[in-house]
Amino acid sequence: MRVHHTGLSVPDLDRSLAWYCGTFGFTPGFAFEVPQASLRGAFAVGPNGVAIELIERAGSLPGPLPADPPQANELHGYNHIALAVGDLDEAYRNVVAAGARPVWNPRASPEPGVRMAYVADPDGNLIELIEDREEHEIQNENDDEERAA
Repeated sequence: MRVHHTGLSVPDLDRSLAWYCGTFGFTPGFAFEVPQASLRGAFAVGPNGVAIELIERAGSLPGPLPADPPQANELHGYNHIALAVGDLDEAYRNVVAAGARPVWNPRASPEPGVRMAYVADPDGNLIELIEDREEHEIQNENDDEERAA
């Protein structure tokens, strides 16, 4: 079993889809409309089957959005999306430059040997960035090979 996707209710589908695709390199996936429910949606699809379903419903209202991870744990329900990245510091800088709100700068995770950071997307949804050590090591090896060539 694996997680198929994470769904987010957003106020502006087109803006959110463009942001997730432009910021994380996702590609637009299946788009749909459900007129009887006044909603439309689309998937932002990343590598290895990572998918975020963005859903816009006419007349929807913003709910309480946590400012940071501790506050997110004060309520039951949606907490955050976690995305594995190769170079945490670079990913954090890029995501913030793309309009994410910085929440927690890169730091050690409670999980030994793992680094993490938190940002909030333009709608305030928390995103955890996790440094994928294996991906980072592969990238460093590739960089070293390119410098040696």
